Amino acid sequence: MAEGENEVRWDGLCSRDSTTRETALENIKQTILRKTEYLRSVKETPLRPSDGLSNAVSLDGLNKLLAHLLMLSKRCPFKDVREKTEFILKSVQELGIRIPRPLGHGPSRFIPEKEILQVGSEDAQMHTLFADSFAALGRLDNITLVMVFHPQYLESFLKTQHYLLQMDGPLPLHYRHYIGIMAAARHQCSYLVNLHVNDFLHVGGDPKWLNGLENAPQKLQNLGELNKVLAHRPWLITKEHIEGLLKAEEHSWSLAELVHAVVLLTHYHSLASFTFGCGISPEIHCDGGHTFRPPSVSNYCICDITNGNHSVDEMQVNSAGNVSVSDSFFEVEALMEKMRQLQECRDEEEASQEEMASRFEIEKRESMFVFSSDDEEVTPARDVSRHFEDTSYGYKDFSRHGMHVPTFRVQDYCWEDHGYSLVNRLYPDVGQLIDEKFHIAYNLTYNTMAMHKDVDTSMLRRAIWNYIHCMFGIRYDDYDYGEINQLLDRSFKVYIKTVVCTPEKVTRRMYDSFWRQFKHSEKVHVNLLLIEARMQAELLYALRAITRYMT
Repeated sequence: MAEGENEVRWDGLCSRDSTTRETALENIKQTILRKTEYLRSVKETPLRPSDGLSNAVSLDGLNKLLAHLLMLSKRCPFKDVREKTEFILKSVQELGIRIPRPLGHGPSRFIPEKEILQVGSEDAQMHTLFADSFAALGRLDNITLVMVFHPQYLESFLKTQHYLLQMDGPLPLHYRHYIGIMAAARHQCSYLVNLHVNDFLHVGGDPKWLNGLENAPQKLQNLGELNKVLAHRPWLITKEHIEGLLKAEEHSWSLAELVHAVVLLTHYHSLASFTFGCGISPEIHCDGGHTFRPPSVSNYCICDITNGNHSVDEMQVNSAGNVSVSDSFFEVEALMEKMRQLQECRDEEEASQEEMASRFEIEKRESMFVFSSDDEEVTPARDVSRHFEDTSYGYKDFSRHGMHVPTFRVQDYCWEDHGYSLVNRLYPDVGQLIDEKFHIAYNLTYNTMAMHKDVDTSMLRRAIWNYIHCMFGIRYDDYDYGEINQLLDRSFKVYIKTVVCTPEKVTRRMYDSFWRQFKHSEKVHVNLLLIEARMQAELLYALRAITRYMT
């Protein structure tokens, strides 16, 4: 009776056919009740010395199944599945077995749960999107539930991710999930690592590879250097990195495989930024997402406090300090006034090319000195760090220690004219999907700013996008970088730089302290801009190196 989660077939629950789901639910119910009855009978039988370990393994296996049921009861888009899994959990409880309950308060530690769309209250269009996502992954994850603030983007994101992970492509399925693990681990993102460890095993990946990168095939080990440089210092990528991977004898990558791998690496580096930037909570069925401890009278016990699982009221205290409403209202008014003034200046005069170049260099240099007061090294946990090598390697600003990196001019190599066609040629349709996602993120607007409506936010969105590219040394000749200092204050720059360059260091205080009068949906919108600008910057450096190798 030591079988675990793999003994149960969850696939039937993803079907749009209610009869198929009903059959799957009945099978799951019978399996779980059988295991529960076995454990209950064991409790009533005197133990032999050899029974202890076997029973502990059986209980652990059942607990994993119960945690999965808990997730389905809260997160499945199909009402019949939510209701039946809740019924199964209650049946187990009535047989004297402790059942789990969720920890925390919703998909994000930064956003109150009541402000996030609840599963079961979505409209027909959103239900279709939820059902598609659930059918593809077997779950409705917390990232999806936070991105749902922006349905147009979410649809594009899910379509792209589904293609990268599950549709026909150069790389086998288990390689794709393993590369996702390697990429997320570079930023110590245990949330994404845990999800893809489960997915890797589900598609038949070898469990030994999960003991450390050194246990994976040499071909994947060779990708470690590119993963490292791409995640932390992409401006250092050269055609020699590419050549080393394509000419490794029996461990060589093909160009198509390498482009697939590069897109996956950049996707998951950026998704780690979103995970930390929006304070994504652990999934209900994963470690840290549930507990088997009964709730105390006050709804949490002292161990919850030490683990950061505070009460709802406590979680919603603004950790940025006591900022008055009038102060934050004034910040919005001041930002809008700056936008008006900049628009007037644009209409009156245009800076020379020399002046524009000078302003870029000044902004690039100043971005090196933007760092948080909480900026300290984060030591990766062993369960994450084993998936990559050189744990001390991280983000470094361009010109530290006198090192100079040439400016990357978009006029010489850009996504639209060069990167897009290269990706589409070697990995058909993916260039189109990524391009659509970039455009949606960049152009997304509801013409609102905090409490104001009918606002043209294009100037602000462009400043955010170009500031991120500026941090990576990427320059647009037609942009006046003087606008960035006018529109982005220091607390916002600290947040942007931390989310993009060292996301594992993002804190609730940083999230709360920028744009204090803005809605959570607007802060999530900012994160969409950050992750897409970051992904495009990494892709530009990697694809330029591939182009140079090919020519």
